Amino acid sequence: MLGIAHAIDRMNTIVADAVRWLALIMVLVQFCIVIGRYVFGFNSIAAQESVLYMHATLFMLGAGYTLLVDKHVRVDVFYAKVSDTARRRIDIFGHIFLLIPSMVALLYWSWPSVRNSWKILEGPISVGGIEAVFLLKSLIPAFCILILLQSLSLLVRLLHEGSRA
Repeated sequence: MLGIAHAIDRMNTIVADAVRWLALIMVLVQFCIVIGRYVFGFNSIAAQESVLYMHATLFMLGAGYTLLVDKHVRVDVFYAKVSDTARRRIDIFGHIFLLIPSMVALLYWSWPSVRNSWKILEGPISVGGIEAVFLLKSLIPAFCILILLQSLSLLVRLLHEGSRA
């Protein structure tokens, strides 16, 4: 099981290594949009939407890696003051009863919308925008799957640590 956990960690690391470049590209595209609009009087809805697409891709596909490296938002009111064993129990509880069920629910409830979007190859958000909303909506199940897999990987590790203790 630890081998599978390592493979999941590696997959999320590879995805994060790929999408992290979108942060730089977003800044450059946004800079060009601002220069185009205010210096040359040129505006492009597609260029503006591309920033939205990159932003969504960066955060949705990078979330699994964020969970891996424990940089997600956490309310540390009690967590920081308890023992390592208690933290492990809190994490196990959180994965089993909160994170995994919420990702399964989000995947289940978003799938019809994603499927329908692909059926009609849903077009742009705005007139003149990128004709690929179906790709944008596909980030939702991708996000859920990456988070689910990473959660399972971390859960395997937590349970393995607990069995050794």
